[in-house]
Amino acid sequence: MTAASVEVIEVANRRRGVASLTLAFVADPVMRWAWPDPYRYATYWPQFAEAFGGRAFDHGTAHGLEEYLAVALWLPPGVGPDEATVIELMGESMEDQTFDDIKGVFEQMGQLHPSTDHWYLALTGVDPVAQGRGLGSALLRHALATCDSDGLPAYLEATAPRNRDLYERHGFNVVGVIQAGSSPPLWAMLREPAGETGSAAISDR
Repeated sequence: MTAASVEVIEVANRRRGVASLTLAFVADPVMRWAWPDPYRYATYWPQFAEAFGGRAFDHGTAHGLEEYLAVALWLPPGVGPDEATVIELMGESMEDQTFDDIKGVFEQMGQLHPSTDHWYLALTGVDPVAQGRGLGSALLRHALATCDSDGLPAYLEATAPRNRDLYERHGFNVVGVIQAGSSPPLWAMLREPAGETGSAAISDR
C-alpha cells in the first residue's frame, strides 16, 4: 500500500464515504454508547458524521482507499465541525441522560482541543470487511506527510483502546482522557510534526 493510492473523495461521493464510516463505527464503544438502538444509530450517525467531519469533503481533505473501504476526514487548520448541528442532532436522537453526559464529553473535548493551527482528524475508519489489511495506517501515513510538510501538529480523539494504540505507533501522544457520566473514555492525542521532536513512529499494520 502506497501513499499514491490514496485519493481525495469528491463532494459527489460523500455519501459513499459516510456509508463506509457508518459501518466502520458500528461496534465502536463510544458511538454505540451514544446510539445503542440500531435504528437510531443507522438513522442519525450518518447525519452526525456529516456535521462533525463533513467539511473535509468541501475542502478536499477527505481521503479514501479502495473504493471507499477506508475513509479519513481531516479538517484543515481553521476549519472545525458544525457544532450547532452536532448538538441539535444529538439532542434529537439521544436519551436525556445520555445527552446530558455527551454534553460533558464535548465540553472536555473543547478544553483539550489545540488553540493553535493544526490538522484535526475528525473521523476515520475501515469497513469491517477490509479491516486488518493496513488501510487505516496507509491513510494515516498519507495525511501525516502533509502535516510534516506544513510543519503542523495533528490532533484527534481516539474512541477505543485499540485505536489509541495504533495512533501511538504513528507518533501520537495522549494529552488527556475524556469521560463524563456513563460515557466510555476517549483519549485526546497530539502528534508534533516530524523534525520537532524527531521522526514519528510509523506502523505498517
